[in-house]
Amino acid sequence: MEEHLVTGHLAGGLRLAGRLPELKAVPSVIGPVDGEGVFEGYASLFNVPDLGGDIIEPGAFAASLARRGAAGVRLLWQHDPGEPLGTWLSLVEDARGLKVRGRLSLDARRARDVEALLKTGAVDGLSIGFHTERARREASGVRRISRLDLWEVSIVTFPMAPGARVLAAAPATKGNPPLAEAIRRVTAELHS
Repeated sequence: MEEHLVTGHLAGGLRLAGRLPELKAVPSVIGPVDGEGVFEGYASLFNVPDLGGDIIEPGAFAASLARRGAAGVRLLWQHDPGEPLGTWLSLVEDARGLKVRGRLSLDARRARDVEALLKTGAVDGLSIGFHTERARREASGVRRISRLDLWEVSIVTFPMAPGARVLAAAPATKGNPPLAEAIRRVTAELHS
């Protein structure tokens, strides 16, 4: 097990228990956030290498999610503990990766700003902050993470791990033009 590796910028210098969290980001094409600030997508995809040479394996989040639950994982802006954006409604491992569903706290100015950025696509990344509990390094240099402690999931400008996308507003995308809704549905089907 490696002690820690910081793979992203930590605004505000987040330190928990004397350790720095690792940061892994997944680019997202954000569909419109619903009128209540609710959105969903994937914060991490299993068995897909990120730009730092790490692969997160299925089951890596299970123990942490069982301990913390969605309420114990923070929804932040750019990994900054001074910039909370809302709450996670659910964080679940499925066959594809870590599926997330969150609600922006629209009474807060920063969350309203982020909602506007998400709607226009100006910001399109998701990133996880965690501590590695179990990993192994392959001869190729790739690190396979099989267990981690998830501290936070952030909406970010520059993501680290390619391949996952926020699927759409949740729970529904009411009021969208039929063509936009059809494109979202087909895109979700192609990526599942």
